[in-house]
Amino acid sequence: MDILFLIVQQTMFFSIPLLIVALGGVFTERGGVTNIALDGIMIMGAFTSVLFINKMQDKMSGQLLLIMAIFIAIITGMAFSLLLAYSAINMKADQIIGGTALNMFAPAFAIYAARMMQTNGVQQIAFNNTFRIPSVPILGDIPIIGDLFFKNCYITTYIGLAILVISIIVLYKTKFGLRLRACGEHPQAADSVGISVYKMRYSGVLISGALAGLGGLVFVIPTSTNFNATVSGYGFLALAVMIFGQWKPLRVLFAAFFFGLMKTIASAYSVIPLLSSLDIPSDVYKMIPFMATLIVLAFTSKSSQAPRAVGEPYDKGSR
Repeated sequence: MDILFLIVQQTMFFSIPLLIVALGGVFTERGGVTNIALDGIMIMGAFTSVLFINKMQDKMSGQLLLIMAIFIAIITGMAFSLLLAYSAINMKADQIIGGTALNMFAPAFAIYAARMMQTNGVQQIAFNNTFRIPSVPILGDIPIIGDLFFKNCYITTYIGLAILVISIIVLYKTKFGLRLRACGEHPQAADSVGISVYKMRYSGVLISGALAGLGGLVFVIPTSTNFNATVSGYGFLALAVMIFGQWKPLRVLFAAFFFGLMKTIASAYSVIPLLSSLDIPSDVYKMIPFMATLIVLAFTSKSSQAPRAVGEPYDKGSR
């Protein structure tokens, strides 16, 4: 039973950042902009927020510090995503090249800035993890469910699930969501009825930046006590989750948990009796999430139905 609790909790830790970042990808691609810079945005969001925690942890701790770091990660993600938005929407630059440039810039900047800002000159930014909640009052006392979901947990888990609910409402129950989806399917038609395609696409990219920046912090907090200018390719994995989820929030949820389970197997195989008894090199287990990504995308890519105008620059003067 303890192994089951461990697997479920670890799966949640790995799945929630995937869910948050993939939902960010849904918003930007539903608006018509391809954002492959999610990995770089995650790195920047994690860098600034973990650096803030590192500098402030002697003065405060616990959930207040984490909440403040969350806001910093969101703001950083939005600011960094503006670079992609301007190049893709205003300059009509190739969105893949622009996103790749940001992915290359982010880790280099994080390493350089970390070394310059720390007195010891190292690139790792260490922090004290004071954010784990031993047990949620009342809910943690529920048999089985309490042990699975409300003990040794983080508020970021519940924030991620709340973002899922909000995303569904915004995309399918509001005028903003309808207009955003229209700009990703047929921007000329949206423009003809007075919708500003540029503004909607900016909004989609900014939302994706906010969620990706937050996802960077959410990835680091439960799994490490230092940040080393990497999120282990989670931004690219989130893109696979988004595609596997067919750009629909609920499907993205199930895809995120599938890949989160694969990541859990890769990291916790040594404590699972069935897997640890097998004579398989550890490197093979580490490859499982990425092998699963290739296999899933190979079988689902033909049936994928991306927004029709995604990745296509919009020229207001053309029809």
